[in-house]
Amino acid sequence: MSCNANKTIKCPCTYSCRRHGKCCECVAYHQRSGEFPACFFSEQVERTYDRSFRALAADRSGGK
Repeated sequence: MSCNANKTIKCPCTYSCRRHGKCCECVAYHQRSGEFPACFFSEQVERTYDRSFRALAADRSGGK
């Protein structure tokens, strides 16, 4: 699998890092940390930089 940045897809992450726009590098990085990448979250929750499963579950359930 090629892991080059796809310039046709806008990366929703607001954090600037060397993996920005390189989806498979980003997913692998967050997986090693037990986290999820920004593109899994709503725009509002993404800005909190909390990439935990708890934050993802709350985001997907509407914050309940």
